[in-house]
Amino acid sequence: MTATPSPDAPCIMVIGAHAADAELMGGAAVLAHQKQGWRSVLVHLTLGEKGSRELSPEAYAEVKREEAARAAEILGAELEILPYLDGELPVSEEVQWAIADVIRKHRPDVILTHWKGSIHTDHTNCYENVLASLFFAGLKTFVREYPNHYPKAIYFAENWEDEEEFAPEVYIDVSEVWDTYHQAAASYTLTSGPNPPFRYLQWYDGASRARGAERNVDRAVALMPYRPFYSRRQLRDALA
Repeated sequence: MTATPSPDAPCIMVIGAHAADAELMGGAAVLAHQKQGWRSVLVHLTLGEKGSRELSPEAYAEVKREEAARAAEILGAELEILPYLDGELPVSEEVQWAIADVIRKHRPDVILTHWKGSIHTDHTNCYENVLASLFFAGLKTFVREYPNHYPKAIYFAENWEDEEEFAPEVYIDVSEVWDTYHQAAASYTLTSGPNPPFRYLQWYDGASRARGAERNVDRAVALMPYRPFYSRRQLRDALA
């Protein structure tokens, strides 16, 4: 487990559709930021409880909850699990307010989340909800438990299910933190159990090698920046 950062340190937040998404696509970036003294938060919109071939959704939800806690501990990250159902994540103001409240609570400087070019509806809906939540998080005239907050930057993280038109522009060298990332990612039965539905660890291992080759390092992760019609600074100033 990594050292505990200062409460006043900058914060990186990864918002994933299912437990394991945030760790797989953002865990290495989290560790790289922590080496620079950042705080980190993992947010799971659902537990991904319908993903087991053997267990009921109710039983698998408890397994995933324990695995998510273990992965967060390894990554040295705080953990937020929202109450939505796997495969049924709506695009709604309810979800957007829930995300906005988590943003207000933890005040991330940077958010990583899903790109919209996905084969999974929950991932696409996560993308839509996160971007819409920024308005609710940033507008100070909305009075909530925590004060308004708008992050400095939003990035879309590379995910094997979100590759359509994904265009990486930002690369993070994660060579030194890869072993810890792998340990966290392997916390899930989904990734390291017998007969996994997809070879997650193999894919992310290969992707890190390929992205590293593109930047002449051993391993890297690639991110795609969010560029709204208005610049982030203009939007932050308008909401403040």
